[in-house]
Amino acid sequence: MEYRQLGSSDLKVSALSLGTMTFGEQNTEADAHAQLDLAISCGVNFIDTAEMYPVPPRAETAHRTEQYIGSWLRHQQRDRLIVATKIAGPARGFSWIRDTPRINRAHLNAAIDASLQRLQTDYVDLYQIHWPDRYVPMFGATSYDAAQERDSTPIAEQLAILAELVKAGKVRHIGLSNETPWGVAEFVRCAEQLGLPKIVSVQNAYHLMNRTFEAGLAEICHHADVGLLAYSPLAFGWLTGKYQGNPQARGRITLFPGFGQRYDKPNVPTAAQEYAHIAREAGLSPASMALAFARTRWFTGSVILGATSLSQLQENLDSAAVTLAPDVLERIEAVHRRYPNPAP
Repeated sequence: MEYRQLGSSDLKVSALSLGTMTFGEQNTEADAHAQLDLAISCGVNFIDTAEMYPVPPRAETAHRTEQYIGSWLRHQQRDRLIVATKIAGPARGFSWIRDTPRINRAHLNAAIDASLQRLQTDYVDLYQIHWPDRYVPMFGATSYDAAQERDSTPIAEQLAILAELVKAGKVRHIGLSNETPWGVAEFVRCAEQLGLPKIVSVQNAYHLMNRTFEAGLAEICHHADVGLLAYSPLAFGWLTGKYQGNPQARGRITLFPGFGQRYDKPNVPTAAQEYAHIAREAGLSPASMALAFARTRWFTGSVILGATSLSQLQENLDSAAVTLAPDVLERIEAVHRRYPNPAP
């Protein structure tokens, strides 16, 4: 396993990390512990979660993922692991989380304390804002609409409160998720101007069918030394090839109708089929090729894996040894030119 410096932090994260949003919905506590054990045995040192997990989010299961990780984490050597979690923002409602979550002082303090209790640890290595407190288009929406702007906590104020959590020893580093180029730039600017902790990472979707990070976000993250934590590298299973010829294959798309709306786009099946064809002709599984592509981009800090079975997870972990040949990369670029970002 390769280890990489995450942005400007002192964290050296495994190039493949373990995402956990299935824990508590598709996976039992025993399943979760087995996945964690397997990932760690293969060199993964970075575990990512969130207070709202599992997904799809429901009041009945909220926070269960952190609890499952906590019952495992208490038996581990804590300083050998990098644990990241996230505070939910207001954009998606979730009235069952603190009567609709916000990114302000009361919510940040309540959220981190509750997460630490569930995770059974004194600190998290990376604390992320799951999505902005302000309005931004996200989760399949691509057009900014100024008319939808709403009152939000100023970014400088959010940073000042996060700085208090760092000073208290509850958080080592801070990061963002589902952010825009303007948002990353503004967090960096405010930190520099006010002498507050700088964000070290942004966790955004990145995969063969959504390479939008490569435009504005890649530029600002390069200059500001902010690492990408790439989530959904298999596009909810589309890049595994399992839906080709079998649109009702078992997966998140079919188990939770409407949850994967960002993939309900005209060119997704066609592009996915093209990528699967390239992989198979190269003697690779579609999943291995997709993961290797995301892992080997120059801006990627870590690729967040998600699986529901140990066999899936093992295949994903094995992709750490895959290097894509130049002709494979050329063919990938050709498909990207024909079907640019069909699932943004």
